[in-house]
Amino acid sequence: MRSLDGPRPAARWMTVAIVVLGCLATWATVGAQNAQLKLVSTAWPPFTNPPKQPRFALDLVETALGRVGVAAKTAIVSAPQYTPSLLSGLLDGSAAAWKDPERERELVFSKPYLENRLVLVGRHGADVAAKTLADLKGKRVAIVEGYSYGQTIDTAGPVWVRSHSEEDSLTQLLKSGVDYTLMDELVVHYIVSNYPKESDTRLEIGTTPLVTRDLHLALKRTRADAQSIIERFNAQLQGMIADRTYHRMLHVDWIEADVNGDGVPELVPRTDQAGSSAPLHVYTLFAPPSSPSETPMKPGFYVGGNVYADWASVPENYKVSNSDKPDPRRSTGTVFRFVW
Repeated sequence: MRSLDGPRPAARWMTVAIVVLGCLATWATVGAQNAQLKLVSTAWPPFTNPPKQPRFALDLVETALGRVGVAAKTAIVSAPQYTPSLLSGLLDGSAAAWKDPERERELVFSKPYLENRLVLVGRHGADVAAKTLADLKGKRVAIVEGYSYGQTIDTAGPVWVRSHSEEDSLTQLLKSGVDYTLMDELVVHYIVSNYPKESDTRLEIGTTPLVTRDLHLALKRTRADAQSIIERFNAQLQGMIADRTYHRMLHVDWIEADVNGDGVPELVPRTDQAGSSAPLHVYTLFAPPSSPSETPMKPGFYVGGNVYADWASVPENYKVSNSDKPDPRRSTGTVFRFVW
């Protein structure tokens, strides 16, 4: 999920041992709880973070595990420590892991519960039609320091400018310090939804993901109940979309996802007060496979426990404005503070 670069093996494993011993000391008070998972992650806002900070992915995973009677606690480590800690055998796994061959040999992976899609963001009027990173050769592109964007990113063509955060990336872009920034679509969705005027007049947002990676819960194969926990976790995901847990955790009002498992996506509002008109902005959990020979499936609307073919078919009693206050059960922490 984050950078795989790190110190030399001996020093690296010494560092891992120190980190792990510190984590085990922290968890000593809950050692009697056999079902408690001791997990590891890096700080990657808004997906992973310590408690009381934006940690959408960890909140989702912990909620799903809680429904099947499994507690989890995540230690946050630095990027170089992440993979060694994950594969050390001293911890149980990670709530937010990307797959690679080395990890698949050691870990059991859940179904993907989120999809990281990084899109190009430029200043208003910029050309954001790039289809690959190679199309950006010579351009200065801001990316957050420590994030893992794939093994070939350093030779992809752009001049990478490391930023401290998503907010810092946007600031550098608006001040013309960089030509573009790469942002996760969930972050972009947040910007468009919360800053509609600013995003419309000051930003140009690409529609083609230049980097796509699935996010999984991953547990060590040596843990006897790993497969059982993964299967029970997988069984919770679809219901968490239908009951709007995903909406609360991700801070979004509309989600596009396959709620009933028929292979056709639905648009799901945060409440059954769906609004007076069809949504303008919908967050897609998983982008459909692109195939030039197939016509994209038109999503229906999931409201009141039923699926309707289109907005016109949704009963009028659901087409009311939702003016309620933010749900206190939403994911923890202030999300972003963008300065325009």
